[in-house]
Amino acid sequence: MKKIICLLCVCLLTGCASIVEGTSQEIVINTTPEGADCALEREGVVIGRVNPTPGAVTIKKTKHDMNIICNKAGYEEATYFNKSDVAGATAANIILGGGIGWAIDSASGADNKYTSPVNITLIKK
Repeated sequence: MKKIICLLCVCLLTGCASIVEGTSQEIVINTTPEGADCALEREGVVIGRVNPTPGAVTIKKTKHDMNIICNKAGYEEATYFNKSDVAGATAANIILGGGIGWAIDSASGADNKYTSPVNITLIKK
């Protein structure tokens, strides 16, 4: 009986999105043409880089949006705004787990997600 109660407590205190979605995410970046150098910036800080494209980088999820800035010699700089959106498991977490699970997910970033893959076209100068 004590084991069942402990298991129930763990389930209620653990964020659903933390388990299902995780606190990090792989962002895949494709550019046309290939071979660009792309920096992922959040709040003015570079949090990852893909060089050369196509490629992927794993970043920590947060509620903050990010910009992906790509450069390649002979092409104009291209920027992609990647909005931090709500992860799918968040709604289930609020319904099934209530406020505790959602608070855990929100603090860890697990209730957020970004668009991936990202396709960016660079314009020739």
